[in-house]
Amino acid sequence: MRKILYIMIGCISLGLGIIGVILPILPTVPFVLLAAFCFAKSSEKLDGWFKNTKLYKENNVKNGMTKRAKVRIMCSVTLLMSIGFIMMGLKGIVVGNIVLLIVWIFHMVYFTFGVRTV
Repeated sequence: MRKILYIMIGCISLGLGIIGVILPILPTVPFVLLAAFCFAKSSEKLDGWFKNTKLYKENNVKNGMTKRAKVRIMCSVTLLMSIGFIMMGLKGIVVGNIVLLIVWIFHMVYFTFGVRTV
C-alpha cells in the first residue's frame, strides 16, 4: 500500500515538474526532488528510470545548475511568494509576512551561494 502511495505522489510531482518546465510561474525543482524521493522509496526500477530522464538530469541540484535555471527558479518563487505576501498584507497578517520574508531570503541565499553554477 505504501509503495502505491509513493508511486502516485511521485507521478503527480513529476507531472507538476513537467508543467513547471513549460510555465515559469510553477517551480520545477521542488517537484522533481519530491518525485525522485517518492520513486526511490517505491521501487528500484522506477528510481533508475527516473534518474535517467532528461528532466532529472537537467534539474539535479547536486551537480549544479545553469545560471538560467537558477534565475528562472528564483523569479518564479519570488512571484509566487509575493502573491502570498500581498494577500497576507491585505489581511493584516504581520507574522505570516515576516515568516514568508525570512523563507524568501534563505531561498535567495541558498540558490545564489549554496547551489553551484555550471
